[in-house]
Amino acid sequence: MAEISVKNVILEWLFGSAINFAKIGDWWRTIRALYIVPIVRVSLYICLVMSTMLLLEWFYIGAVFIYVKLFRRTPQKRYKWEPFGEDSETANADFPMVLVQIPLFNEKEVYKLSIGAACNLSWPADRLLIQVVDGSTDILIKDMIEKECRRWASQGVNIRHQVRETSGGFKAGALKEGLDYNYVKECVYVAVFDADFQPPPNFLLRAVPFLIHNPDLALVQARWRFVNVDECLLTRFQEIYLDYHFTCEQEVGSSNYAFFGFNGSGGIWKIAAINDAGGWDARTTAEDMDIAVRAALKGWKLVYVGDLEVNSELPSTFEAFRLQQHRWSCGPSNLFRKVFTDIARNKKVSIWKKCYMIYNFFFVRKILGHMCIFFSYCIVLPLTILIPEVTVPKGGAVFIPCILAAINCIFATPRSLHLVFLWILFENTMSVLLTKAVFTGLFGTRSSNEWIVTAKHGDSCTQNMTNIDSTEPHKPLFEVLRNRILLPELGFAVFLFISGWQTKVRALAERELLICTVALRIILSC
Repeated sequence: MAEISVKNVILEWLFGSAINFAKIGDWWRTIRALYIVPIVRVSLYICLVMSTMLLLEWFYIGAVFIYVKLFRRTPQKRYKWEPFGEDSETANADFPMVLVQIPLFNEKEVYKLSIGAACNLSWPADRLLIQVVDGSTDILIKDMIEKECRRWASQGVNIRHQVRETSGGFKAGALKEGLDYNYVKECVYVAVFDADFQPPPNFLLRAVPFLIHNPDLALVQARWRFVNVDECLLTRFQEIYLDYHFTCEQEVGSSNYAFFGFNGSGGIWKIAAINDAGGWDARTTAEDMDIAVRAALKGWKLVYVGDLEVNSELPSTFEAFRLQQHRWSCGPSNLFRKVFTDIARNKKVSIWKKCYMIYNFFFVRKILGHMCIFFSYCIVLPLTILIPEVTVPKGGAVFIPCILAAINCIFATPRSLHLVFLWILFENTMSVLLTKAVFTGLFGTRSSNEWIVTAKHGDSCTQNMTNIDSTEPHKPLFEVLRNRILLPELGFAVFLFISGWQTKVRALAERELLICTVALRIILSC
């Protein structure tokens, strides 16, 4: 009786005393049986199908990855590669003219790192041109970049500081504008490095021979490594899926179909291939993937060289990470909407390559993956806790996500195996933002072409916390944790995850309407 009285008091507070509570309960049970239960059950089946598609894709990638490693199908075996001779003093004439483009936009923390690394590349000085395409809107930063270019020019480096008058086209516009200058016409290849990238000195010596000896090869993509991977939990999470992306996804596409998405930095192109594909295009925020798709449809091949590594920086704050991931998820889905018919109608690539590009590369990895995680583990499975009539197979709720997480870590980042549990929760949380970005790109809304440069810290990201200036305003500990590891969202995901494992929670199914209504009233009151 005490329990009923408390329930009545709460419902009276919510709706007033004139409500027939018994009739509301009957209505709710009828609606749940006729509409909600079938909808949730069908949604569960759809989510299980999507999870199975993801699982099969991961198994396929894993099988090809094991095959490549067992039979040592390295790029040097699949393509002709010969090192440059260093004996002859006249060997410089055999070196092609290479352009190195560094697009910058108000990135004062890292511009010295990228410019310095590019100027230290091992390549004949008269066969190398460094082009800094500066779209900075801050005059002070622009002056700092110009002084740095002059400093290297005084040391004999062939470097140009090219100032953009407008920021139209964002990165694609900067790269396209850089290739339009007359002094670039003699260059045969172009390497692209973002502001935080530091290529090793032998980058060109290892990458250019692939392009020289293989006429149908358009791109050599290097693997990214990260200088601040141990800075915080957020960077460790990024390492898990980025290592899997490079170690498995890029390797599989390169070895099986000579196609993968250009990562936008750490790669070198044949300028002829870029021109043949139509040049850089700013129609989406995935200009790197766009140029790779169009080059592949023209018959060009792409190669990923996993043992050629370029250092870069990971976003170490959630705000920077969120903006970057929105762009990385929105751009591919928007691009897929625009190139689907081009891929389907193309006559220069095989039917198997078309299927790989449409189904594996775009649909499963760029679209279905985010949607499956969000709808399955953030909506449908939590709903089944409140609806005992819907039975969830253990395979779909437990085994599939565990297998996917194990494949990610074991193949790519074994040292982070102990973080798998937290990483799963983090991916569930991020799926909310990424699914929104996917739909934004698919529907081509106004925000689908928004470009915000990822904030970078440069050398400061590796400094010890004890070196921070004591005069800097002190931030509350909770604010720091929230910014670094996404504490509230992870806490909510932990609650959902733990709730999903407690079968006793189903005993609350008779009171789900009361719980949801009270929660809604509290949220609105706040």
